[in-house]
Amino acid sequence: MILLLLASSLPVAAQLSSVSGRVISEGNPVPLVNISIGELGLITKTDSAGFYELSIGKTGSYQVQASAVGFKKMLKSIQLKSGERLRLDFDLSNFQNDLNEVVVTGTLKEVNRLESPVPVEVYTPAFFRKNPTPSIFDALQNVNGVRPQLNCNICNTGDIHINGLEGPYTMILIDGMPIVSSLSTVYGLSGIPNSLVEQIEIVKGPASSLYGSEAVGGLINIITKKPQNTDLFSADIFGTTYKELNVDLGLKTKVGSATVLTGINYFKFGNIVDHNHDNFTDVTLQDRISVFQKWNFQRQENRLFTLAGRYLYEDRWGGETNWNKSYRGGNEVYGESIYTKRWELIGNYQLPLKEKLFFAFSFNNHDQDSRYGDKSYIANQKVAFGQLTWDKQIKAHDLLVGTALRYTYYDDNTPATELNNPAKNILLPGIFVQDELHLSSKHTVLAGFRYDYNSLHGSILTPRAAFKWKLNDQNILRLNAGTGFRVVNIFTEDHAALTGARDVVIATKLKPEKTYNVNLNYLRKMYAADGTYFGIETSAFYTYFNNRIIGDFDTDPNKIIYDNLDGYAVSKGLTANLDLALNNGLKVVLGATYQDVATYEHGIKKQQILTEKFSGNWAVSYKIRSLDLGIDYTGNIYSPMRLPLLGPLDPRAEFSPVWSIQNIQFTYSGFKRFEFYGGIKNLLNWTPNRGNPFIIAGANDPFDKKVVYDDHGKVKPTESNPYGLTFDPNYVYGPNQNIRGFFGMRYTIK
Repeated sequence: MILLLLASSLPVAAQLSSVSGRVISEGNPVPLVNISIGELGLITKTDSAGFYELSIGKTGSYQVQASAVGFKKMLKSIQLKSGERLRLDFDLSNFQNDLNEVVVTGTLKEVNRLESPVPVEVYTPAFFRKNPTPSIFDALQNVNGVRPQLNCNICNTGDIHINGLEGPYTMILIDGMPIVSSLSTVYGLSGIPNSLVEQIEIVKGPASSLYGSEAVGGLINIITKKPQNTDLFSADIFGTTYKELNVDLGLKTKVGSATVLTGINYFKFGNIVDHNHDNFTDVTLQDRISVFQKWNFQRQENRLFTLAGRYLYEDRWGGETNWNKSYRGGNEVYGESIYTKRWELIGNYQLPLKEKLFFAFSFNNHDQDSRYGDKSYIANQKVAFGQLTWDKQIKAHDLLVGTALRYTYYDDNTPATELNNPAKNILLPGIFVQDELHLSSKHTVLAGFRYDYNSLHGSILTPRAAFKWKLNDQNILRLNAGTGFRVVNIFTEDHAALTGARDVVIATKLKPEKTYNVNLNYLRKMYAADGTYFGIETSAFYTYFNNRIIGDFDTDPNKIIYDNLDGYAVSKGLTANLDLALNNGLKVVLGATYQDVATYEHGIKKQQILTEKFSGNWAVSYKIRSLDLGIDYTGNIYSPMRLPLLGPLDPRAEFSPVWSIQNIQFTYSGFKRFEFYGGIKNLLNWTPNRGNPFIIAGANDPFDKKVVYDDHGKVKPTESNPYGLTFDPNYVYGPNQNIRGFFGMRYTIK
């Protein structure tokens, strides 16, 4: 009888079918995803590794649905045969509900990106992994409308341009705090490792009504990871054929009621390269270490308290290839040697009250010990910042009221500081109020006002207004207008002010700059049931400047003459981002920006130096799922820009050519904890010296010992100096590294 029962059950068992597979997003497994077949009332969840399995007793056509918090639902059709064991994987990368990403930068409070009246661009670590770089400064080259600008061929100082405006107009925040400013914009940016980043939020256009001075052209807020959400251990190590080495380590621990994230970054480049044969290093040599720690304390009622600190040390030098530290500060062999020591403290504490009151604070100390040939630059900057905000919802009004105090100590040994800013201590108290009024489910109005009192420049007012029209869930229109101001620090104006290559001349007492800006933004996102995603975001921007600070390089090649513009300046343009993701694993990100940045003085229009009219960026990615292999092709392209020549006989090109940096990467993710990646950077092998007789002027006489001047102080052409040039390393507009390979490994313990 038992044998008969077993025999009769065999056909039934043979008819059972199953569907199984794995759910991933951005290459990582997604646990706790609901996998269901509605027609049959079947449902299961993915495990910690993203795997699932459903047993099915009936054949036929079905719709299998994957749904999870933070993702849009994804449907796939299957045709199931009797006894079939079907493999069905879901890639939810395209279905991340990024319109509901939480951002804080636009309104100084956490808000869904979809609901923010201020357009905020969000970039995650997955975006930057498409082209691995050793620092945030290098990584931003892939962001549309944002360009890391090198300012010196020898020491590779740099700043970040947003929509054509130079680095001093860009405010850099870490966790909302003004940590990177003034002195540190030149060297401090290269010390922020990518491994610490949760996301980067970018606002283009003035934001001074919330963030104060420096937030004129835009701001970049680097949001560090929350310790409780990080992996137990992570390591990311890569090197290049240029003999660069970058190491990122992350460790999560528990200390009492606190969760602690520790990050260590080490970067080493000690290989002297001189491919253009001018006897100068093509790329600055660097030895850098950065140690970061962030504490998140568990408190009653989940009140916020985070505390973070970072220490950075860097030793970098560039110059004649036979330079060593025994020549530091001398006039025998030319070298630019910079020692940087910097530490930072950041905190955010929610007061133990019923009302939502937060006290955020930061402090940083930056020491710079630099030698540019036989010229020394020794500086110290201390910035202390505190801010108290009250977040209150009253019916349709979402109010934010705050007060802030910023103290800056700055001193260096340059004539520019002595002439322009004898005050070493500057206090900047301010108050601000912001009201976000929800007129309806589709219309939101934001109004903000800030008053600051600068101890050196007096009262400054910065209002702003914004309007958001949510046409539907896929279409959003935003209009923003506001003002900005910037207090000048000559150090950040141009690296040439420090190298000794030119004398600094302050024509008059410089006045703070003021700007007026309007920005129109349109966002459209479309999802298809098969996994296809398409998104487009466009913006038109216009910024008008009063009291624009101009560094005049043209009147006298031996001087930089700083003065307020006797006229006005305008930055205007259009920018567009396009995202396309197909369910076959292909993703395309395209960006393009057209900008016109010029000064108008005495009826004459003049294009801003080192500013392109057009730029484009792209990232094309394809995942071969069967091989666990990802392919990323990234790049950028720039139109010609005006370059700083030293005189009428200078043989170098007045305008750069159209130039492009392109890269390709292959990533294998078939192992549980390991990921391997490698590829080629600068596929076109482009460098700025292409088409030019030389890049560094006077490289054969860096101390100007053979330069002859006429009775008017002008350089005379001679047999040894036929072009009448002095030594000058500031003719630079792009990276000077040739084609090179790279290979890296990531290791993660969840």
